[in-house]
Amino acid sequence: MDICHPHNLNRLPTSEKPYGIRVRLPAGDTFGSLLGTDWEQFHWYASRAERDAVLRDMASEHLYSRSGDRPHLIHEAVQAPDTPNDPSV
Repeated sequence: MDICHPHNLNRLPTSEKPYGIRVRLPAGDTFGSLLGTDWEQFHWYASRAERDAVLRDMASEHLYSRSGDRPHLIHEAVQAPDTPNDPSV
């Protein structure tokens, strides 16, 4: 069965989208009791520049957050395992 929305995040990375962002919870975060302590999510992009722009936005203070709120997720740049090794990920 095909996925009806191609933007769904549960798809595996393809060779067209080798640059990713791994999102996970910090150790001891209380959301771990809801999501599981090993929860993580990957977002995949076609270019390093696109990935880096989204990574900066994800890790920044959100426009509509209350003053002083900070994201409690860990955002990490990654590369798909089936792509050539790039030390500058």
